[in-house]
Amino acid sequence: MSTLKISLKANEKVYVNGAVIKTDRKVTLEFLNNVQFLLENHVLQAEQACTPLRQLYFTVQIMLITPDSADDARKLFNQLLPKLLVSFTNERIRAGLKHVEELVANGQVYDALKEIRALYPAEDEIMAQNTKTAREAPIAEMAGEQA
Repeated sequence: MSTLKISLKANEKVYVNGAVIKTDRKVTLEFLNNVQFLLENHVLQAEQACTPLRQLYFTVQIMLITPDSADDARKLFNQLLPKLLVSFTNERIRAGLKHVEELVANGQVYDALKEIRALYPAEDEIMAQNTKTAREAPIAEMAGEQA
């Protein structure tokens, strides 16, 4: 059996199987069996879920850190995922979302969160491009009116 060690700083939190653990000093935890956990710096706050992938991440995160709400979160996940697959044309994101779907179906919620985080740069690039296009559109329209 393999073990997993994580080191935490003083006052850092870790979410383990739905429990929030806060340390008062630097500590190393060793998990001797399978455990679902999330480090504090990977926890997304509700107000940070401002893009489609971050909303999906927040939904999957609920499955991990709030087991009592996991069924509701899974239902929401099953509603969100097909919409995202239709909305995104980027093949890297689409492939990643399909992998996330498999991971969640197999109970590998932590790995699904890692996969979603890995998709953030591609989503950020798309969002930046869309913002740039939206800013340039009025200028192009005005230039067309003056011509």
